[in-house]
This record gives sequence, structure tokens and C-alpha cells, in this order.
Amino acid sequence: MAEFSFDIVSKVDQQELSNALDLTRKEVDNRFDFKGAKVKIDLEKDTLSLETSDEMKMKQLIDIIQTKLNKRNISLKAFKFGKFETNVSGAVKCKTEIQNGLTSDQAKIITKLIKDSKLKVQARIQEDQVRVTGKAKDDLQAVQKLVREAELEFDATYTNYR
Repeated sequence: MAEFSFDIVSKVDQQELSNALDLTRKEVDNRFDFKGAKVKIDLEKDTLSLETSDEMKMKQLIDIIQTKLNKRNISLKAFKFGKFETNVSGAVKCKTEIQNGLTSDQAKIITKLIKDSKLKVQARIQEDQVRVTGKAKDDLQAVQKLVREAELEFDATYTNYR
């Protein structure tokens, strides 16, 4: 009998993220409450840098970004919005970390959760992901349901079905 497997990872689709940020920029350009305000959205590898003219606009900008991410089925758990920092000119900045890959502690939480479930599957940590293998597809689907319902504090998606 064949072995089936899938990987539990934490990756944000960069194309969808880019599309969501483009839509955010368009909405900010068209909104009356942002007229004349300096708004800057920069996406580096695993960080998102936001800059606005005041704290209220920053909160609105984050709300718009979260709405656009949600519409594109990107988990908000993958984003850690930092504290607001004001520079000398009065501009408000916010650094946002984008989770890309599971940390070792997060992978351990997932493997412990799977092992405690007593399902007939094996879970192995491989770098920044967890590989789950089993003989029955139903067991793998049960693991996916288990992880989805666990309400983890971080993003977990499934890839590499075999």
C-alpha cells in the first residue's frame, strides 16, 4: 500500500500579497480621508514598511491592508504589525514582519498536537516545515482538520500533497 503525505508550512503567496498591496495603494489614492497625506507602502523580503502622516491614518491603512489580505485568502496570522514609531518630521512608521516558514517551536507544537491525537500518521520536522505521512488519506485529512481547528497563534497551510 502506498504512503501519502503532505507538508504543513507557513508561507505567504508573494503574488497575492503584491496584488493586495497594489489594491491598497489604489484605494488610498482614491479615499477622501487620505487626500494630500503622504502614504508609503514598501515590501521587502519578509517585512512590510508602512509610513503615514499621523497615527489615525496608520490605523486606517492597516485596516485597509488587512481587509485586502482577507479578500485574497491570505491569513492575517502571518503578519506581526509592530509598534508605531514617530520620527522627527512627525511621520508615523510601522514595521510589519511577514512569517515565512515555521520556527522550531511552532513545528514542535504541531508535531505534539498530531502525536497526541493518536492518529495513524507520522510527523517529522524538516527545516521550516512539518511533513505528515500516513497510509490512509482519511487520516491525513483528519490531521488537516485537527490543525485547522487548533486555533494556533501562527499561520499554517498545507502543500505538497502526494
